[in-house]
Amino acid sequence: MTALLLGSTPVVISAETPPARSVHMAPLAQYLSPNKADEINLARSAAPRGISQDAEILILGPNGYETAVKGKNGFVCLVERAWAAAVDSTDFWNPQIRGPDCYNPAAARSVLPSYLKRTGWVLSGLSQAEISERIRAAIAAQQMPLPEIGSMSYMLSREGYLSEDPRHHWHPHLMFFVPQTLAAEWGADVKDSPVRWADFSRAPVTVFLVPVGRWSDGTPD
Repeated sequence: MTALLLGSTPVVISAETPPARSVHMAPLAQYLSPNKADEINLARSAAPRGISQDAEILILGPNGYETAVKGKNGFVCLVERAWAAAVDSTDFWNPQIRGPDCYNPAAARSVLPSYLKRTGWVLSGLSQAEISERIRAAIAAQQMPLPEIGSMSYMLSREGYLSEDPRHHWHPHLMFFVPQTLAAEWGADVKDSPVRWADFSRAPVTVFLVPVGRWSDGTPD
């Protein structure tokens, strides 16, 4: 299984090895949205309107993510870039990747900070190898927080670009974050099981994905 982002999300299940891509970051401008309003709308498309309309919205700028809209319900929506994938992913530097994600309050407090920290490492110019080493060091120092009970996120946008697959967005799905555990504990990746396991290099966090039948706008998958 190959797990690719955002994006998603982020996941493409394939027995084939994806084609090799750049091992270096592209110019920063390629990862930034030219229009702030477009990025806000894309971030909101991650979850049903009843959730995203009152969520905090983060957008990516030259110095990292910044709050574009203050929230009221504890949810945080943003558009993740390719470096949310596993560090050894061939799509890690793909500037086309756009993964709308909306974290519930528990995940916003305990899971999202690790991605924001990784973004800081990326923007500071670190390589994939250096980022991997930073992750290992953070784990060894117990600086990678465990996800709070009930941590999850919505990835229901049909507008995301999660991989080079022709559909670009996999399926609408929910992501559940739990302390590191075996896929078998959730029956993930078992024949006919709707649960998928994804490797986003977020140890000590295990990520499970559950596809659902509708996009955030209510239309069927």
